[in-house]
Amino acid sequence: MYKYGLMSLLYTGNYTKEDVDFISHAKDLGFDGVEIHLGSPDTVPVEETKNAMKETGMEANFAVTLTEDTNAIAKDADVRKKGVDFFKKCVDVAHAISGSGCGIGGVNYAAWGYFTGSARTEQEWEWAVINFKEVARYANDKGVALNVEPVNRFETFFLNTAADAVQFCKDVGVSNTRVHLDAYHMIREEKSFYKAIVETGDYLGHFHACENERGIPGTGLVPWEELYRALKDINYGGWITIESFVPDIEELARLCAIWRKLAPSADALAGDGLKNIKVIEKKVFG
Repeated sequence: MYKYGLMSLLYTGNYTKEDVDFISHAKDLGFDGVEIHLGSPDTVPVEETKNAMKETGMEANFAVTLTEDTNAIAKDADVRKKGVDFFKKCVDVAHAISGSGCGIGGVNYAAWGYFTGSARTEQEWEWAVINFKEVARYANDKGVALNVEPVNRFETFFLNTAADAVQFCKDVGVSNTRVHLDAYHMIREEKSFYKAIVETGDYLGHFHACENERGIPGTGLVPWEELYRALKDINYGGWITIESFVPDIEELARLCAIWRKLAPSADALAGDGLKNIKVIEKKVFG
């Protein structure tokens, strides 16, 4: 029923020409599409990626994570402006590859891993909303959806829960702005998977199927049947993407505290995880 995607960060920290085979590899593993992290939009092989998608029949969504150099809630106005410009460039690349109808998720509202030592302030919220609104309007003109991902308290202090993300979308107030939920973060920050998903409702635009320790989905503590029942009850029709990371990609491993192998291989994590959650989907939907 659902379309399933595979995140590029499981295989590469920076998607380039050398990584285009990832698309056909994901298809061989049984996925319907890929999610490409746009860490360096200037080096993304747009034409090669478009050709690979056409040849394989795959689709692509995208992820954007801001850094301290592009932090949309930085005190420095020049840094905030760089964040808007960077995000717009990512929108251009996503649109060039997939056209209208694709989505961009991730920690795209503040620098990933950035902390001030305090809870978010009204001023930071205002900066984030203003900057996101500008990019959202730009993306809306191209038919590109923007999905904000609340992540756990050890990766950001800004958006941690589904309720936070829904309120952010409401304050941005642009129709293409939705919520990107991730089971890995939800198990740390929500009281109930079902309640969080149902209360997100129509605002849910993208979903990451990740296990509690970022291992093979379906082998850990995430209550997958409860999760799929909630998706069913809100008539969710978007993508479900498997995301994880490996210790070999050192910068990502540092940001996500990946210090050990979580599966025999990236392929095992992706392929076995996909099989597991498809079984659960079938059980819930009949």
